[in-house]
Amino acid sequence: MSHDVIVIGGSYAGMAAALQLLRARRKVLVIDAGKRRNRFAEESHGFLGQDGINPGEIARKAREQLSAYPTLTWVEGTAEQAEGEKDAFVVTMADATRHDGRRLLFATGVSDALPEIEGLGQRWGKSVFHCPYCHGYELGQGRIGCIATGPMSLHQAQLLPEWGEVTLFLNGSFVPDGAQRTDLAARGVTIEAAPIARLEGKADVRLTDGRLLPFAGLFTASRVSPSSPIAERLGCAIEETPFGTQIQTDAMKETTISGAFACGDAARIPHSVSLAVGDGAWAGAQLHRSLVF
Repeated sequence: MSHDVIVIGGSYAGMAAALQLLRARRKVLVIDAGKRRNRFAEESHGFLGQDGINPGEIARKAREQLSAYPTLTWVEGTAEQAEGEKDAFVVTMADATRHDGRRLLFATGVSDALPEIEGLGQRWGKSVFHCPYCHGYELGQGRIGCIATGPMSLHQAQLLPEWGEVTLFLNGSFVPDGAQRTDLAARGVTIEAAPIARLEGKADVRLTDGRLLPFAGLFTASRVSPSSPIAERLGCAIEETPFGTQIQTDAMKETTISGAFACGDAARIPHSVSLAVGDGAWAGAQLHRSLVF
């Protein structure tokens, strides 16, 4: 069976794009590996109409709504390879199954490379976060730790005092200059130069000098990359951003390969559920236009 569009990635951006196409009565195949980026979080925030809802429930309800459209095909599995050209793409699955489509949409999301600190990975999405708009309010203006990963962490530390009393852990990642230190002091940010040994408890930071500093929550900036290499394997250009790498697209969300599009966290910064949904909806409309004109 040939599809108008094959969407690789069935999370928020991919489903938002699929919805636009299904409402145009287009044949859409969604391939989903089932690994949402925010699967570690219990609640999603900052998404209008869904504030405080479990992210898995948001995804479940969205898929249920898509399933009402008869031109949807949903496949659970991993897409390994994409080949071909505009109007004649072929996607090969991990089990060697092949699917044909006129257009491709990469909505694979991203993988987070976290700081190598003992205990951080187990707390990611629970008490260690990357987005204050998504998780800052729930910390109740308590003490917040910001774990630096490089010079860009300065901007995170400058923003976080909106949500609580902030300590910036340099952790050997960079050294702020005099002007930056003055700016942070004016915002009430405490700078901690001692390296981090590990995280303990809910969000407590154990330093190498033995001190234990408790916090309501911690923030850090992961380095991201597309969670699947499939777009790069097709030949799509990958670009550097301040946060990592992403699939390069134009204003219409088309990649450097004609007929192949990308959206969501894998193709834009910054990242959030609401921004991914908006980006997906736009990509879906542009995919439809590419089939018409």
